[in-house]
Amino acid sequence: MKLLPREEKFYGLFLKQVEIISEAARLLLDGLRAGNARMATLATEINVLESKGDEVIHEIFTRLNQTFITPIDPEDIHNISSALDNVLDGIEDTAHRLVAYHIKPIPPAMITLAEIVAACAKALKAAFEALEKGGSVMEHCIEINRLENEGDLIGRSAVVDLFDKEKDPITLIKLKEVYDFIEATIDCCEDVADVLQNVVVKNS
Repeated sequence: MKLLPREEKFYGLFLKQVEIISEAARLLLDGLRAGNARMATLATEINVLESKGDEVIHEIFTRLNQTFITPIDPEDIHNISSALDNVLDGIEDTAHRLVAYHIKPIPPAMITLAEIVAACAKALKAAFEALEKGGSVMEHCIEINRLENEGDLIGRSAVVDLFDKEKDPITLIKLKEVYDFIEATIDCCEDVADVLQNVVVKNS
């Protein structure tokens, strides 16, 4: 089922936004793996990507206001755009706090959660590519749902461990907040998947 025809600009803009998200997710993961010193540089790059993402979202909304007949419901285009914007904002917010709070050493669970964010971004890209090719969107959405469940388990376990072992209250607060932001970013990826699933059901 081809929901978004190749000639429609909305598809290209969605995919452009997902590619920006994928790059930001990669930079976040690279920064967490390399440590706080490297994260500071990459956070600046992520901030630039977030600004580019805002430009894409603005163009989508501008086109939405100027287009009489859209490939899918205007409300769905708006919801997809907003959900994608939230993912990128979540990555940027996470990177900012990692640098601002001078998190070091980086807990292994944070790296694992960032790997899940990157995997979600990869699945989102595959889902939007499937829209263009008339392939299965649902399988990629289901994968994102699975990744979100995995992230929940890892995040909850990390927070339990944090409260059990961390003695410094300030460090505890900082680490928990970063965990919360990464998990919220994964939740935002699932929000995109949920909107896409609704679009598929509505147009089937």
